[in-house]
Amino acid sequence: MNFKKMHGAGNDFVILDFRGEPETLAPARIMQICDRNFGVGCDQLVALEPSEAADVKAVFYNADGSEIGACGNASRCVAHIYMQEQGVERCTIETGGGVLECEAAGENRVMVNMGAPKLEWNQIPLSEERDTLMLFIDENAKNPAVAVNMGNPHCVLFVDDAEKALLDRIGPKIENHPLFPERTNVEVVELREDGTIRQRTWERGVGETLACGSGACAVAVAAIRRELVDGREVEIHLNGGVLNIEWRESDNCVYMTGPVAYIFDGNLKPL
Repeated sequence: MNFKKMHGAGNDFVILDFRGEPETLAPARIMQICDRNFGVGCDQLVALEPSEAADVKAVFYNADGSEIGACGNASRCVAHIYMQEQGVERCTIETGGGVLECEAAGENRVMVNMGAPKLEWNQIPLSEERDTLMLFIDENAKNPAVAVNMGNPHCVLFVDDAEKALLDRIGPKIENHPLFPERTNVEVVELREDGTIRQRTWERGVGETLACGSGACAVAVAAIRRELVDGREVEIHLNGGVLNIEWRESDNCVYMTGPVAYIFDGNLKPL
């Protein structure tokens, strides 16, 4: 199986092309490929498949073998592959979270329409009805979170200092909290004086990653809903780079713009 290794702001992927010859990967095989010591190593694995609803279909898997509905940084990489192949400036990608519209946004930069955020408690989903804008994870919590679904669930926590936040403790605790029946991604977020946002993300089934595109979209939506930023465009600084997010009033959709980069091509031998 031929693959491409790519990353978007440090969030890295192994991308397999099954458009010509369909393949089914067992979770154990996905975990082996994603393993940084015994495999290629990546945050997520992406399988490209033919689509009747869009130009290409992308199926996303976390490093633990679980399938997820959306991955913003990987979607930019998939769009870049397709647009380079076809010599076009726009394309559509079928994902588990819906069809995404993508377009080139400069050299090695892609903009993706990530769709409208889902904000109701049963859309996240939560296990019980709660206020998603002021979400207290448990009765002892003093800092309310914001829950947003951007193709996958996110729990956003605003903190004074994102660098000092104990994400390795907070992340797995909230990821596996009974309030989130499908588990959740967790963002710790700091509002900077210059109007930008610093974000760190704990991705479900992966751990802390250098970037999370759907997470950056969720963070922007959370900040705008809380009226913590001016306007509806936000510059978000992640461990691996910068993403620009716009939540447009005209169509209620969230647009993410950011970099893509090739690392190398390779070939996986059968086990």
